[in-house]
Amino acid sequence: MDKPFAITLDVGSSLANHTGSWRTRRPVYVDRLPPCNATCPAGENIQGWLFHAESGDYETAWRKLTEENPLPAIMGRVCYHPCEGACNRGRLDESVGINAVERFLGDEALKLGWRFDAPAAASGKRVLVVGSGPAGLAAAYHLVRSGHAVEIREAAAQAGGMMRYGIPKYRLPRDVLDAEIARIVELGVKLRLNQPVEELEPLLGEFDAVFLGVGAHLAKRAYIPAGDASRILDAVSVLHGMEGSTDELKPLLGRHVVVYGGGNTAIDVARTAKRLGAEESIVVYRRSREKMPAHAFEVEEALQEGVQMKWLATVKEAGAGEVMVERMVLDEKGFPQPTGEFERIEADSLVLALGQETDLSLLQKLAGLNIRDGLVEVDAGMMTGHRGVFAGGDMVGNERTVTAAIGHGKKAARHIDAWLRSEPRVPAPKHALATFENLNTWYYADAPKTMRPMLDIVRRQSTFDEVLGGLSEENARFEARRCLSCGNCFECDNCYGVCPDNAVIKLGPGKRFQFNYDYCKGCGLCVAECPCGAIDTMAEDI
Repeated sequence: MDKPFAITLDVGSSLANHTGSWRTRRPVYVDRLPPCNATCPAGENIQGWLFHAESGDYETAWRKLTEENPLPAIMGRVCYHPCEGACNRGRLDESVGINAVERFLGDEALKLGWRFDAPAAASGKRVLVVGSGPAGLAAAYHLVRSGHAVEIREAAAQAGGMMRYGIPKYRLPRDVLDAEIARIVELGVKLRLNQPVEELEPLLGEFDAVFLGVGAHLAKRAYIPAGDASRILDAVSVLHGMEGSTDELKPLLGRHVVVYGGGNTAIDVARTAKRLGAEESIVVYRRSREKMPAHAFEVEEALQEGVQMKWLATVKEAGAGEVMVERMVLDEKGFPQPTGEFERIEADSLVLALGQETDLSLLQKLAGLNIRDGLVEVDAGMMTGHRGVFAGGDMVGNERTVTAAIGHGKKAARHIDAWLRSEPRVPAPKHALATFENLNTWYYADAPKTMRPMLDIVRRQSTFDEVLGGLSEENARFEARRCLSCGNCFECDNCYGVCPDNAVIKLGPGKRFQFNYDYCKGCGLCVAECPCGAIDTMAEDI
């Protein structure tokens, strides 16, 4: 007689049943693009370096940051941080102070003397960079790190472009600017100052590629009837005249200064005038405050310092010791219209801040270039219509900010490197965006944003000392820890703890997790309870 079949598995054990066969949808680990990364014009991996900063590994955080941007101490001061406007944490309480942490890392690097890693092996290729502003410096940095010999030619006596000659010292101290430029030059970049490139075409035979990063140094003008005694200046000249000037040589603006314009440059000049001793510094702008292109926090800081604003007004004429303005109203489309109502304002000088243009005369004999509305047209790889000549920053338009220029320089450098090596440049595919709806915010505690200290009003009105202070180490680390790690697993173990089938396998520190699909029933608890939205589901083929 045959013996009865013996059951060897414990029927009470989940291992006896491959419950994964019940599943109609499977969970999968995903990586999503954080909105801060997506909106950074310089293309920084913000979430990546915040991760290291929150653990206190500041040097690793700085090195991760400078893979994309070589000027963090500068950017931590002058960037208008669109990343913070996109931060998902802003819908929970307040956005993460990304810009403040970036400045902390940049300052820490300068204080401790951190240096960039040595460049790659020499490629034998030479690249000319015209202009040492943010676009030129970023391009030079990425090119030299790729092994190419780089020479920067700068028309001015000092490097930095509009960062030096267009941003006042109270926003960007010159020792910080000089130190970050010097660190790039130390990589082997040849920097030639007082070397204007008046014509590019004769130089092309000396180099394998060229990057043009010429800033917008030319002020736009407007016709304003004026008497012989009128003192009319342009904002670019005023700010340029502040650089390296002694007290005797600084611009003479007088006790009553009127600035005509509504952008950040107008605000910078008005605040500079107050620091030079003006009793009255008045910004005249033809639209309302809400339509003013200057950033709101810049306007607020100017008001705190005693700068006056005359919105809905336009300058009609300038005379000896006065300016006549006309009151405006906005029509139904938001355009200013004259009212015929006039007012005379006491003014020792009128400063025009009506925008800036780039001097493109160096391109006059270069074939194949397309120039439209004063801007050089480039393709998706930042190359102009002349092969081997690339361009970025102010001369190709878009946002005229330091951050955008750094992004242009980096992008151009990577395409130049591929072009010199005769290799296609294929950007890495981007993940889907990590939205606020992907997050489970129950797991994040309220944590108010850390505010940076500000210089007292009296010193702000009378000195060029830096207005906005930096974070302490403790505050910087706290601020970095406020990051929600949107869309990317930070190994919180939630999925491991909530899975009813023990179907989540821990792979070890830094290796994240994987699912055991033999036992995962697809209940979706892991998806629902993942704080950062790093798990999604997909339909099973049945």
